[in-house]
Amino acid sequence: MESNSTSDIVIISGNSHPELADLIADRLGVRKGGCSVYHKTNRETMVEIADSIRGKNIYIVQTGTKDVNNNIMELLIMAYACKTSSARSIVGVIPYLPYSKQCKMRKRGCIVTKLLAQMMCKSGLTHIITMDLHQKEIQGFYDCPVDNLRASPFLLQYIQESIPDYRNSVIVARNPGSAKKATSYAERLRLGIAVIHGEQKEAESDEVDGRYSPPCNPRSRTMDVSVGVPVHPAKEKPPINVVGDVGGRIAIMVDDMIDDVQSFVAAAEVLKECGAYKIYVLATHGLLSSDAPRLIEDSPIDEVVVTNTVPHELQKMQCNKIKTIDISVLLSEAIRRIHNKESMSYLFKNVTLED
Repeated sequence: MESNSTSDIVIISGNSHPELADLIADRLGVRKGGCSVYHKTNRETMVEIADSIRGKNIYIVQTGTKDVNNNIMELLIMAYACKTSSARSIVGVIPYLPYSKQCKMRKRGCIVTKLLAQMMCKSGLTHIITMDLHQKEIQGFYDCPVDNLRASPFLLQYIQESIPDYRNSVIVARNPGSAKKATSYAERLRLGIAVIHGEQKEAESDEVDGRYSPPCNPRSRTMDVSVGVPVHPAKEKPPINVVGDVGGRIAIMVDDMIDDVQSFVAAAEVLKECGAYKIYVLATHGLLSSDAPRLIEDSPIDEVVVTNTVPHELQKMQCNKIKTIDISVLLSEAIRRIHNKESMSYLFKNVTLED
């Protein structure tokens, strides 16, 4: 039975994660709105909203999956359809924000995250609810309010309740860039920290972005040969090694997403060589691209724990090591608080603040 406080909430979803939308609707005690999203024979996206939404508060549940470009177009068209149907407010519930890794300028590239933010606001979205942005500064790209929820309380609870002898654990940062996040977890669990230094592949922060391009040769013959911009020395990454003691301990790697697992597998092999007897990987978004399930199954990793911000049922069928934590309760509570104009600060209290 719908309560008066949720009677004008309408939850619709695209094709990216209908199961999550069903969970959110069930927790709020509302019926999902009738919305059909399909592709015509020419692959154009069609959206048909069955019910009247005039003056209603619309919540569109759509996340980023491997079919990322279709996910984005579905979201934009659904939002614009709601806007032109005189909805009171249109809130995008986007647990995993697509293109969030492309939030820095690269050589002759662009900041795709900003482009996507402008498209979302232009389509009619008046508010965004998301989880664990790759960089929290992404919120500044939007001209509408953005609530960046945290999955860390769920992951911390999992460590305390589902990892036997977790007091004998050490929180591991897969690279120096994720040391802040690992430190925050370690402080809340009263555990030690280890950092993996040196990687087999180039880190994101070391990718060529054009800032270190050598200057053009000066054409003027009056310039002294010793004057000019000095050449930036190239970085030489050391062999992969662990800074910190993991011998005879449980190693818990934490990150915001698991996409390409090769770096996690390489880190797990080094941790195993250093004496870690159990290895866990915890992350908010489990994209698990390409042959990730097979690599995880054949690796020293004992368990990969992710939330259901991204659907990964197929990957779970291929690998028994993948476990899922349901975070629909957090998203439904955020929707309820926004709808009732209540403070959101309660959802951010006592959570891991570092990225």
